[in-house]
Amino acid sequence: MPTSIANVATDAAPRYAKQLAAHLGRRSAIEELADGGYRITLTAGAGVLEPRADKLVMRASAPDDESLAVVQDVLGRHLERFGQRRELVVTWESAG
Repeated sequence: MPTSIANVATDAAPRYAKQLAAHLGRRSAIEELADGGYRITLTAGAGVLEPRADKLVMRASAPDDESLAVVQDVLGRHLERFGQRRELVVTWESAG
């Protein structure tokens, strides 16, 4: 299963994780994780948001590369829009 990871530098990771999960939760299944993160199940695949002190770690997985690109786009585009004032940039790297 193709997977990728993005480490987004921010001092407001818990807030962005919660905002992204709440926003995407309107149309997708959201699971709150014990460590304060979230698992988001999209039609194309899944994403995990892991807030840390200095960054938001986002993991994407999907059954194929095309679906992985969709998950990356959904997570990345929304986070960049929410973090536009702080100029957040999402850069995905292969985790496999």
